[in-house]
Amino acid sequence: MKIRWRLRTAAAQREVWTGTELRRLLAEKAGLELSSASVSALFTKEPSQVKMTTLAALCTALECTPNDLIEIDTTPVERPVVPPRPVADVPKAAGSSRSRSMPPL
Repeated sequence: MKIRWRLRTAAAQREVWTGTELRRLLAEKAGLELSSASVSALFTKEPSQVKMTTLAALCTALECTPNDLIEIDTTPVERPVVPPRPVADVPKAAGSSRSRSMPPL
């Protein structure tokens, strides 16, 4: 599974070219005040996690959906087929040919 953060593309499609413009839109349209560093990080890096409130604010500011911001490839990862391990023979106890039963409960 692969996840791609597409904020920069979604913003560019809406003619938002800089973090400063995005920060202003977030404040005006969504009421979210983020630091310049936070907006810059969202704009230039792929985040490992995003708060739902931030995602909602981005969608409001850019008039888009989460699908415009996050691309998820759910193709299953192919793993090589590993043959099962052979089960080793368990040696029998010497001198005992009877099996033992469980004690009564």
